[in-house]
Amino acid sequence: MNAPMIKSQDQINSSVFDHAEFDEHEQLAFFSDKKTGLKAIIAVHNSNLGPALGGCRMWNYATDEEALRDVLRLSKGMTYKSALANLKLGGGKSVIIGDPHKHKSEALLGAMGRFLERTGNRYIAAEDSGTSVADLKVMGRFTDNVAGITERVGINGLACNGDPSPATAYGTFVGLKAAVKRQYGHDDLKGLKVAIQGVGNVGYRLARYLKLAGAELFVSDIHQVQLQRAVEELDAQVIDQNDILSLDVDVLAPCALGASLNDQTIPLIKAKVIAGAANNQLASTEHDQMLLDSGILYAPDYVINAGGIIDIYYERVGHDYQRVKAHIETISDTLNEIFERSEQTDQPTGVVADRLAEERFLA
Repeated sequence: MNAPMIKSQDQINSSVFDHAEFDEHEQLAFFSDKKTGLKAIIAVHNSNLGPALGGCRMWNYATDEEALRDVLRLSKGMTYKSALANLKLGGGKSVIIGDPHKHKSEALLGAMGRFLERTGNRYIAAEDSGTSVADLKVMGRFTDNVAGITERVGINGLACNGDPSPATAYGTFVGLKAAVKRQYGHDDLKGLKVAIQGVGNVGYRLARYLKLAGAELFVSDIHQVQLQRAVEELDAQVIDQNDILSLDVDVLAPCALGASLNDQTIPLIKAKVIAGAANNQLASTEHDQMLLDSGILYAPDYVINAGGIIDIYYERVGHDYQRVKAHIETISDTLNEIFERSEQTDQPTGVVADRLAEERFLA
């Protein structure tokens, strides 16, 4: 087993320091294991408020540069997410380079667990795209630095295997209602038209909440099975993934991968509220201003999708589902503060959210 290569400021290649997404990360660790084929990166952005917690993503990245960019952006987002959720956690993330449907194995996951152990206790991994609770349990055979794997009572009062998706979906629903009330003057979702990009673990659960509230659903996804489930169980209307963002609806909920809001898509968006669970929805910071200029109310992704990390945090400090649910519902309070500051200063909601978070984790 190869030892992890821990990069410090006097060891790391200067090109990483110059990377557009570096943003003063505290630690980067790169790891490869020839025997299992594991290639992974761990990024710790900031640990001022506590140990860095963030998902372990497995994705078939086209290049190593793409993987590095993703882990840097995501780990920074976790710092801001935890700060705005009022958690004693820092921000980190890890990525495994590979197709989870082809390259994942128990041996590879075990190697990742040993990697997590060897990098110390500053980063705690949780489930993310391409990994599952079962995968994290395999890693957990070799380290305590995993979370979201303990069976407990979920926020709905039913048994939960540790999957944070239900909590993420509930928090997104709470935040979506707050954004709708701010933009349209009411939080009654009956008859509201909502386009959901991605109906996987989180997107489908969000759709279910919306259906129960009386919303009309339009969905897209790259997986036919997930679309079929949304049609059969929620009476959703399937929209081609190339058209979902430009659909004439009230709310757009991006719940797939990031960077869906960009130069090409924003001019096409007709929805006046964007409130979804996907991470890093903005392709770049300038798109925050574009949304404001277009009269679109954007609920910053790392604020609205914090339900999962809130749930995982309580797993480590003492879990009570009613307490967790109450904490998740404060997402609406945070969004309302952001919306109010945005209106008062005429600044984009993402800029306001960043500053509010920095007030907390840089103090």
